Amino acid sequence: MKNISIEIKWAFIFVLMMLAWMFLEKSLGWHDELIDQHSSFTNLVAIPSIIIYVFALLDKKKNYYHGQMSYKEGFLSGVIISVIVAVLSPFSQYITVEYITPEFFSNMIEYSVSSGALTQEEAEGWFNLKSYMIQSVIGALVMGIITAAIVAIFTKSKKPG
Repeated sequence: MKNISIEIKWAFIFVLMMLAWMFLEKSLGWHDELIDQHSSFTNLVAIPSIIIYVFALLDKKKNYYHGQMSYKEGFLSGVIISVIVAVLSPFSQYITVEYITPEFFSNMIEYSVSSGALTQEEAEGWFNLKSYMIQSVIGALVMGIITAAIVAIFTKSKKPG
C-alpha cells in the first residue's frame, strides 16, 4: 500500500477538486439559470484535472523514484490514480446531486426537452444518478488514462547524455 500512497493521495485530491468544480458550476448558474452554457463551460474542468495529474506524477517522480522516473512508471502511476478516481466517482456523483446541486437533473431534463435536443423519455434516461454514475466511472478511466499517457511524456526523466 505504501508504494501507491502517492496515487491514493492525488486521487482524493482529484475527487475533492471535482466536488469543488461542481460547487463552482452551481454557483456560476450553469446548473440552473445559465444551464444553456453548461455543456460549453463544464469542459474547462480539464485544466485543473491536467494540472493535478502533472503535480501527482511530479510528486511520484520526486518522492518515490528519487527524481528518475521512466515513461512507463509515470504512466502506470497515472493509471492507478485513474482507477482510484473511477472507484470513488459514484460516491462523488452522489454527493454532487444530493448536496451540491439536487435540482441539476430536473433542470437539465427541462432544458433538453424545451430546447428540442431530447424527448422527455430520452432526457430522463440520460439525466439521472445511475446514468451519471456509470458515465463518471467510464469517463474517469478513459480520460484519466489518456491524461496519464500524455502527462507521463512530460514528467519522465530525460536520458543522460
